[in-house]
Amino acid sequence: MINKRLLIKNLLAHNDENSFYDKKRQLNLHTREGKGKFLKHICALSNSNPNNNSYIVVGVEDESNEIVGDDFFDDSRIQNLVNAFLENPPKIQYENIPFPHLEKDKVVGLVTIKPNHKTVFFKKGIHTIENGSTFIRIGSNTLPTTNKIPHNKQNIETVISIENNSRNSIAHTLEGVLDFMNIRHKDMETEYKVFKELFVVCWSSNKKRVRDVVYLSRVDIELINEQIKLFYSAQDEVIISYSDSSFSITEFIQLGLNDKTSYYPLEKVTISFFDNGYYKMQNEMLFEPPQYNKKMLHHIYNSNKSLIEKMNKGLTLTEREEKDLENLPHTLMICYLNGFENAKQRLIDAKILLKPFPKTYISFKEALRVLRKMKYNN
Repeated sequence: MINKRLLIKNLLAHNDENSFYDKKRQLNLHTREGKGKFLKHICALSNSNPNNNSYIVVGVEDESNEIVGDDFFDDSRIQNLVNAFLENPPKIQYENIPFPHLEKDKVVGLVTIKPNHKTVFFKKGIHTIENGSTFIRIGSNTLPTTNKIPHNKQNIETVISIENNSRNSIAHTLEGVLDFMNIRHKDMETEYKVFKELFVVCWSSNKKRVRDVVYLSRVDIELINEQIKLFYSAQDEVIISYSDSSFSITEFIQLGLNDKTSYYPLEKVTISFFDNGYYKMQNEMLFEPPQYNKKMLHHIYNSNKSLIEKMNKGLTLTEREEKDLENLPHTLMICYLNGFENAKQRLIDAKILLKPFPKTYISFKEALRVLRKMKYNN
């Protein structure tokens, strides 16, 4: 079993970006340009490594190699994005890896690209990338190619060596449990559960009772063996359940208009553990968007458009408008889910305007996360 934190350290220590791994400060999958760049790197790394894993490390400064972290990214359906645009798509996995020196809401993203044994190319164009394009990795450069793709056989031995040096140990597991419970989350309720005498899941939370239902808030859940953060949210609430061989997380989001909100189940993630040291994660989308009166929503939508236009002009907001701004991301999301097709793009375009307002910006990221889940689920 590979300790993913050690793997990242070993990748960064090996040498600079090369033909089997890349590093990024962050991923931007909100725009076609950002998606195109991500898909291009997936295509190139897969083509250059048909017989071994290749990796993208997210949350690292390019020049200094400093681990600065990025936001927790829980979109397991990122594979659907790859499948939609690439022919012969490789299997990929995105995991969130905590590091002790980072803030609780920051992790390092690790994209693992499984060996594919086939040439990957674009079956649909995106941004400036044309249909039929293919790419390879030469050194630290991602380049287009029309020739037969050369394979770097040295990568096989190098990657196997790095992965073997990143194997987990009992010491790493014990240290991870103690660090999670006694240092990083000493001010919260913490619990742990051992599955199949091998896997250790730790979680911390605050309990919150709403209408006789106990929800967990400020939840942080980690699979200690592999140093993977399974779930993190500073806003949404969850209900946790488990058996001897599985661990389930049901996530809820709070939505509503005019300060009248309700809890809606968003997604259930179940991790099943097996005796042979293998585990798998299954996601079930549960979200049914609330429906509202179209006439009322039309008025609210126009009010939000006016608010964004006022911010674009640099005008001072009234006290009431500042309150409306806090609700703007989820309000526009509700409008979009009720048939206002332009509401999502208006929200994305407002990103720069919302960034100076920390509470609103967190809501912005949460709203886009929900919309992304629904898009890739379909």
